[in-house]
Amino acid sequence: MSKGFYKNRRLKSFVFLSACFLVAFIPHAYNIGGLFFFILTISFVIVFYGLIVISRNFKRNKVSNTVNSRICDKKLPVLDILVAARDEENVIARLVERLFNLDYPTNKLNIYIIDDGSSDKTPLILDRLSRQYEKLKVVSRSQNAGGGKSGALNYALKFTHGEWLLVLDADAELKQDSLIRLFSFVEEGDWCAVQLRKSVTNVSNNFLTSCQSMEMAMDAIFQYGRLSVAGVSELRGNGQLIKKATLLACGSFNEDTVTDDLDLSLRLLLSKSRIGILWDPPVMEEAVETLNALLAQRQRWAEGGLQRFFDYGDQLVTNKIDYLQKFDLTYFFILQYALPIISIFDLVFSIALLDSPIYWPISFTAFMLSGIAFWYGSSCKSEVPVLQKGNFLMVFVSVFYLSHWFLVIPWVTIKMSIFPKKILWRKTLHTGV
Repeated sequence: MSKGFYKNRRLKSFVFLSACFLVAFIPHAYNIGGLFFFILTISFVIVFYGLIVISRNFKRNKVSNTVNSRICDKKLPVLDILVAARDEENVIARLVERLFNLDYPTNKLNIYIIDDGSSDKTPLILDRLSRQYEKLKVVSRSQNAGGGKSGALNYALKFTHGEWLLVLDADAELKQDSLIRLFSFVEEGDWCAVQLRKSVTNVSNNFLTSCQSMEMAMDAIFQYGRLSVAGVSELRGNGQLIKKATLLACGSFNEDTVTDDLDLSLRLLLSKSRIGILWDPPVMEEAVETLNALLAQRQRWAEGGLQRFFDYGDQLVTNKIDYLQKFDLTYFFILQYALPIISIFDLVFSIALLDSPIYWPISFTAFMLSGIAFWYGSSCKSEVPVLQKGNFLMVFVSVFYLSHWFLVIPWVTIKMSIFPKKILWRKTLHTGV
């Protein structure tokens, strides 16, 4: 797509922000009859659809949490594992060692580590590892090569020759039989792409890591339910498997976005390529351990999430997807992006005008659904526990943890409306501890 296509994001951000402002302001400025009952009706619709989505997980939980059948070695395709690494000296050696210990035919597995302009000891470690592991393929780029993680992955694509690609982060951990079970799941569901449920390795380190562990489980609950109800699901960057031909047909990884996974998810939906969600085995990763790191990470996620809707919104309202998918995308766009902004403006006007908040029933129902998904996701049988010691109080407190999105989303939208975007790789620090 042209650069002009992406420049429109700033204008679209401003229009979106202005629309949210008006939705919050007008009810405070004018007495609109029947507004409260209209808001209650919307809240009921939100609860009704949300509960349907969550309940679809009951069937998954009853049948099995794992893939029962095992695909034979002859049916396994050639797989290329891609890891974009910048300044990953703390974890890269551990990752490579684990990848070469996975159960998979060695003649069908290729491992590519992209050193994307690292300034620490990552290049030296990879040089040593390439001598230790003959089949390890190290691809190097300069630090100013551009395109962020997407640019690194696209650069490595020309060296690959497998039928499938598995994208991992440098801190990823997989169970030894994950690849075999992953392709058993592909064969059963005939998927074009699969996202492994993300799980946290440092779950017990502090309050933030515990909340992120539960948040990932909640996300998987909603993802599986959305897929079952409307056929809508999303990739999550780490632990995403995709057929190479499908990726190339969609235009590879978008180098003009800060979240290549969310962008690719929408393009796959528009091309009617199905993304499966696999609960077990999960892909494990480090959760960030400080508030500053969490907010920096969430700002990038929020910006990338909005970018995809601004970029492909016109295509989403056409006949490329069915009506239920349009409803599902609208539903979660409102809850994830519009509601936080409207709620903040609503609160500001309530304080300034000594008025009562108007949209609190919708916010309440959104938090209630999140709490249910938190609890259910944390209590589901899992090969990797979501919490070391699950309890209702932790679930209750974690719901309030989600309120950080009500600050992040408005702030990011304001920034997107004012400042031009530069695509930079703001990576998450991995400690390896």
